[in-house]
Amino acid sequence: MQVTRSVTAEARRAQILEATIAVVAEEGFARATFARIAERGGLSSTRLISYHFAGKGELVAALVQHVVAGIGAHVGARVAAASTARGRLAAYVEGVVSYADVHRAPMSALLQVAMAGAGGATTQEPSDLGHLERILRDGQESGEMRAFDVSVMATTVQRAVEVVPFRLQAEPDLDCTAYAAELVELFDRATRAEA
Repeated sequence: MQVTRSVTAEARRAQILEATIAVVAEEGFARATFARIAERGGLSSTRLISYHFAGKGELVAALVQHVVAGIGAHVGARVAAASTARGRLAAYVEGVVSYADVHRAPMSALLQVAMAGAGGATTQEPSDLGHLERILRDGQESGEMRAFDVSVMATTVQRAVEVVPFRLQAEPDLDCTAYAAELVELFDRATRAEA
């Protein structure tokens, strides 16, 4: 028999996750104690956190999963709506940049976790580039894109969008729409087939 969490338990977990994101984003991973999270979340006791999460490791894993799922949903919808490989590449770049802009606290929290080495494989291993490599291969096969090393290009695109949260921390007024447009133009010129 599969055990499902009640609506109340899911709401409480979400409340704890949001408080954790806020504390980690604003104060750093090292200061994200259960006491600070409980205070930020308006919880009566740290035991509520311990009831819903087996420990800080499980809470951090849930935070990472929550943020990564949010990025995936946001970017995935944009990419799926595009009808060409060039359009999917542009949608990917614009999607990641816009998500980082609109969801600054979760992205900052994810960075803090990664820099602390606390996110496990999700934040410590190189990004899975399969999604980008598929877009690029599709573009080459359809004739939209020129011949190039797909792995090198996918890595370059991914690293260019991964830096956006760092830029936003250093430059909060960064025009992310213009930044994304510049990246789209850069990678379109780098990949498109010559007429």
